[in-house]
Amino acid sequence: MSKTMIGLDTAKSEVLATKLNELLATYQVFYTNVRGYHWNIKDVNFFELHAKFEEIYTDLVEKVDEVAERILTLGYTPNNAFSQYLSHSRIKEEIAVSSAAACLRGTLEGFKVLLTQQREILALAGDADDEGTASQMSDYIKEQEKLVWMFQAACQTCAN
Repeated sequence: MSKTMIGLDTAKSEVLATKLNELLATYQVFYTNVRGYHWNIKDVNFFELHAKFEEIYTDLVEKVDEVAERILTLGYTPNNAFSQYLSHSRIKEEIAVSSAAACLRGTLEGFKVLLTQQREILALAGDADDEGTASQMSDYIKEQEKLVWMFQAACQTCAN
């Protein structure tokens, strides 16, 4: 069995890198959506939501960098073209969304998608004995589960 430069199974690392590139795509599209919510929000909760969306997209862009660096650590190349992101993301881009309910709903759904994807990668990382990727996904999951709870509470008044 061939090993990567950090001592992991090459075949399993390649699968992980592919899944991480898909996650990177989802993060990039979600980041762009949340940035749009920040710019376009209109509602009585403008000030609170405008600030919250900035906090979220700032965190998302940090995670984009961390995911890309993990792909590099595994010995592979992170995708960097937006065309790649759009074709691999599990989140669709949203254009000119401005109502508080729609922005909250989009953010909640985005985090749910990320959680699903990260749990899949966590399982693969465990199978590959890749503690670095597992730890990263575990940290993201813990943080985002709390955000889902908070957005779910805020979205109780969102129209479906």
